[in-house]
Amino acid sequence: MDLRRLVGDEPVTRLVDRTPAPLSVARAGLGAMVLLAGVHKLLAPGVWAAYVTDWLAPWLVVSPVAFMLVNGVLEVGFGAAILADRATAFAAGVAAVSLSATTAYLALAAVVEGGFFVDVFVRDVGLSALAWAVLLDALRRSGR
Repeated sequence: MDLRRLVGDEPVTRLVDRTPAPLSVARAGLGAMVLLAGVHKLLAPGVWAAYVTDWLAPWLVVSPVAFMLVNGVLEVGFGAAILADRATAFAAGVAAVSLSATTAYLALAAVVEGGFFVDVFVRDVGLSALAWAVLLDALRRSGR
């Protein structure tokens, strides 16, 4: 149903005029997600290490917990950069590539492990798209 039909033109127009640009909201949402994921990885790396399958663990240079701790530190920095709108293209680019790689891994793990991680895979498809949108917007705003 069209929101304008439901509440009328004037309230919708006022709402649109008083809200930030949609891509600013997207940037804030991506930055907050990356920052909060990083903080949680630092506080509870074992929870995140559960996403490392037995067949992936040997490919990591460090233990799954250490891998999550390193990622946590990086994500706090990249999330803060995205939120502050500083080096946004670089930070969003890292997030876009990382989330896309994670999404591909989760899809493979879902197939190999008989459906594990499908819920996280589905969510990360959207987060990957969000990160790419923020990256493309940052590149457009920077003139590149």
